[in-house]
Amino acid sequence: MAERRIPVVVVAGFLGAGKTTLLNHLLRNTRGARIGVIVNDFGSVNIDSMMVAGQVDSMVSLSNGCLCCAVDVSDMDGMLDRLAHPKSDLDAIVVEASGLAEPRNMIRLVVGSGNEHVTYGGLVLVVDAVEFDATRARHPELDQHVTLADLVVVNKIDRIAGDTHDDLLGTLCALNSRAPVVSAEHARIDPSMLFDVAQRSDPQPGEQLTLDALMRELDDDHSHLHHGYDTITFASSTPLHPRALVDFLEDQPAGVFRIKGFVRVAAGLQAGSYVLHTVGDHIRFEPPGRGDDVPDGTRLVVIGADLDPDAVRGRLDRCVAVEPVSADAMYAVHRFTPR
Repeated sequence: MAERRIPVVVVAGFLGAGKTTLLNHLLRNTRGARIGVIVNDFGSVNIDSMMVAGQVDSMVSLSNGCLCCAVDVSDMDGMLDRLAHPKSDLDAIVVEASGLAEPRNMIRLVVGSGNEHVTYGGLVLVVDAVEFDATRARHPELDQHVTLADLVVVNKIDRIAGDTHDDLLGTLCALNSRAPVVSAEHARIDPSMLFDVAQRSDPQPGEQLTLDALMRELDDDHSHLHHGYDTITFASSTPLHPRALVDFLEDQPAGVFRIKGFVRVAAGLQAGSYVLHTVGDHIRFEPPGRGDDVPDGTRLVVIGADLDPDAVRGRLDRCVAVEPVSADAMYAVHRFTPR
């Protein structure tokens, strides 16, 4: 049976774009979550109101139960092994790349990891709305970084005019027509777009509250972040055509970031249910885990930005098998199933 895998989210962007601000925001605003942090080019980083300074391969415990590792990129696998293991209860691992790091290399390190407890959670590229044109002129490789991104966060939009913002969005969408683009001030995006938070029991009487629980007790009037993303649900009691489903996943509607849930597929005399996870172009089917509440049919959630619900559901409706399916169609799913 498949075990839960921890998504590893890579956060990249040029110096000053707001990567550390985004990381701090995730740590402070993802209530109930346990986040592992790997910081590349670790010097002096302010995480959750703590000044954390260290050398390569150091590990620091944060006040909210999260862990922070300082790592040279060549030691990424070792850090993932320290954070993700059978007893780990992390909800996500965030890798903050150096401002001069090559995102393609960071992605390769995560995707190629031998750690069976992690999965690639996507490349989040933070773009400085104020400095984008100047940075792009000095570093033409920024275009490639945008093309690789699974999610683009346009930061500091409060410091540019509306027309400039529109022009910037047009440029980014022309470079990457697939990835969602989310505009933000102070890198504030909803963490729910990136990963799920495991359900944990409330503390028992007399038990010390964690930092996030304490903040929740003290701040009942906390103003929730505006959800800068869309969620679309899809259900079908009829099995899906495996090849049609994979065709949809390999050519997802623009703006889709994640797809998660259960799918029921059938081909020939074969039929089976799988747990489906996608982030960007990365697709994974797994057998349901022990204890999973597997539905009789397909139940999916599509997460992204500026999605057209009717168009997304319409394309998924076309994946429903309406006539007998050749047995060899199941190979389409097997391509993305762990051996």
